[in-house]
Amino acid sequence: MLKRHPLDAVIIGAGVVGAACAYYAARAGLSVAVVDRGPVAGGTTGAGEGNLLVSDKEAGPELDLALLSTGLWTELAGVLPEEIEYEAKGGLVVAPNQAAMEALRNFAEGQRKAGVDAVEAGADDLRTLEPHLARGPAGGFLYPQDAQVQPAQAAARLLAASGAEVHLGEEVTGILRSGETVRGVRTTRRELLAPAVVNAAGTWGGRVADLAGVSLPVLPRRGFVLVTEPLPRVVRHKVYAADYIADVASGSAALQSSAVVEGTPSGPVLIGATRERVGFDRTLSTEALRRLAAQAAALFPVLADVRVLRTYHGFRPYLPDHLPAIGPDPRRPGLLHACGHEGAGIGLAPATGALIAAALTGAEPPLPPGPFRPERFGESPDAGPDAGPHQPRGGSTDA
Repeated sequence: MLKRHPLDAVIIGAGVVGAACAYYAARAGLSVAVVDRGPVAGGTTGAGEGNLLVSDKEAGPELDLALLSTGLWTELAGVLPEEIEYEAKGGLVVAPNQAAMEALRNFAEGQRKAGVDAVEAGADDLRTLEPHLARGPAGGFLYPQDAQVQPAQAAARLLAASGAEVHLGEEVTGILRSGETVRGVRTTRRELLAPAVVNAAGTWGGRVADLAGVSLPVLPRRGFVLVTEPLPRVVRHKVYAADYIADVASGSAALQSSAVVEGTPSGPVLIGATRERVGFDRTLSTEALRRLAAQAAALFPVLADVRVLRTYHGFRPYLPDHLPAIGPDPRRPGLLHACGHEGAGIGLAPATGALIAAALTGAEPPLPPGPFRPERFGESPDAGPDAGPHQPRGGSTDA
């Protein structure tokens, strides 16, 4: 067993959240290592669309985190290679009727007070913004701050820019401790010694917490994405119906689907997103795919006869109150968590990394960390319907 000389921190997980933690910790002058049993972006990140959204978040702690990340992503786009495909395309939320439009107005008003730029668009404005959008919606709201990245590239480029020591294909088999205090990790190949360990393992964050002897009720929430053949830019913004916001906030275990439709710089149109809690069941759901295709064609009739070249799916790391766990865990000194972002991890990664770096260095945090404290769930996780026989396999999923 190889033993590595002491580091300042070991980060478990090479997805975009772990990469962002490494990037901001390194910027703060820390020496860090990142370890993952799979490749970079091998889990949630690689199964995501790359959404950087403020439009779907109501005023509160998660929106504050998203707004901080919005500014940080803008900065990162100026220093990371163009392969991350950062695109400040803006989001368009569509209301099918006047009742939904009024609900969107109330929602947007709360967002504006928190610093979101939300621009009301009437029915005629929608056609100007999206010429191929179906006729009939009562109106909507344009969110200029919504953006997009290529998620796997974003993770890889952040990790490379961090200069971190990286160990891929190495599963963490134990959290090293001196008494109650963390002192590093044991992998299948080595021991990495450090006074701090950051749990950025995404959907498998609960299992990493278990290794440290604490409880964190992270559960998987499966999602599917459709990828069309390359097309001219028929979809200009990130477009979705207003019911998507309710689906994001729902705690239901049942299948939910509300199409989010967007073009990409390379031509294919991405169509997400479904949500369901079925454990780590990777079975292809034809019902989920059928719903997505029908909802996308209802928004953009031009897509009705377009070929779908492939589908992919993954698991979002779900926590019961829909807020991530970010920061030190007082139940296990030296352990920090950066997981449970559900479908927003790519968008929230930079702010998460900045919070973790502040916690590691004792610096003033960029926003109040209290709502994200990991110990808020206590010691008894709510297993719910996901605690079945399926066990996670594979890497460290925003599908």
